[in-house]
Formats: sequence, C-alpha cells, structure tokens
Amino acid sequence: MSTIAAAIRPMLLAPAVRWLALLALCAAYIQGGLQKALDFPGALAEMRHFGLEPAAPLAIATIALELGAAAMILAGRGRAVGALALAGFTVMATLVANRFWEMAGIERFMAANAFFEHLGLAGAFVLVAVTDMAARR
Repeated sequence: MSTIAAAIRPMLLAPAVRWLALLALCAAYIQGGLQKALDFPGALAEMRHFGLEPAAPLAIATIALELGAAAMILAGRGRAVGALALAGFTVMATLVANRFWEMAGIERFMAANAFFEHLGLAGAFVLVAVTDMAARR
C-alpha cells in the first residue's frame, strides 16, 4: 500500500465519511422528492411532460420512492433494498427523460451526457447494495 493510501485509509474508513458519501449519493433524490412534495402541481407537470399518466399516483409513488429509499440507505435499515430501488428507478427515469437517440445537435450531446452519468449513478447504488450485503454476511 502506498504511503498516501496508508495515511488516508483511517479517514476514509471512518463511519462519518461513509455516511456523508451516502448522503451525497442520495442528495439528488432527497432534493427531488422534497421539491415534488412541496410543489405538487410542478410534480404533476413533470409527469405529464414525460407522458406519464395517471400523473398524480405516479408523482406520489416517485416522491415516496425517492425519499423512502434515500432514508433506508442513510439509516442503514434495508440499505441494499433502498439502493437497488434507486438504481432501478434511475435507469427507468433516464430511459424516459434522456432519450438522446431521438435527438440531434447540442440537445443530443447534453442528453447523452446525462444518460451515461445516470447509468454511473445507478452503478454506484448497485455497489452500495453489494457492499451492504457483503458486510452483513
């Protein structure tokens, strides 16, 4: 192990650092869920913008999933289930919202970047689930 890695290892393995990393991973879902809950008409408009009907039940389910799964991850209770739920949600949402293959020009470029960034985010949630399952063995 390198000297630098040995020096920072204790810090990186600290429970507070792990929790803050999980918070950062969940931040978009916490923000999104709260934003939808506090602006329900906006949440309905977002659902309809993407052609999702019935908008109200889907918006409620999205709010519950984003906030509930993030809470599970942060609380460490059902962490793997919450992480896999957000991974699946992220893949489905990016297939709906970032259809770069149907676009051209700068819109295609931006949507493709967002698509692949979200795939990476989904992968990170799978790693959280795998790590949690391995730790509980």
